[in-house]
Amino acid sequence: QLRVVESGGGSVPSGGSLRLSCVASGFKSGFSVEHYSLGWLRQAPGKEREAVSCIRTHSNDTYYADSVKGRFTISRDSAKNTVYLQMTSLMPEDTANYYCAMGGRCDSRLERTYAVWGQGAQVTVSS
Repeated sequence: QLRVVESGGGSVPSGGSLRLSCVASGFKSGFSVEHYSLGWLRQAPGKEREAVSCIRTHSNDTYYADSVKGRFTISRDSAKNTVYLQMTSLMPEDTANYYCAMGGRCDSRLERTYAVWGQGAQVTVSS
């Protein structure tokens, strides 16, 4: 059964950095994280879930929400079946629960429909 698990959340002051990790597992033989598109989404209390970034299957194509463009970087380590979200210049409005998700469509529309979801990692940015 496919599964993703996030880690790396925490509390930082405004302007700080964090790196979230998402380890994927449960692949059939011959498959890896390379065969799926993965995304990072976030949800703050009282707000809708927002797609932050995604990385497309079998390519290095990446997409970002305007709110994080230039500050966040998504990357994939296929050997480790891990996807990262490097977050810099964090702002209080970045405070949210961040979810890793796998098995969806990754393009400039940054859709929120994925087949597999993690439990979330809390990121809190203080002013």
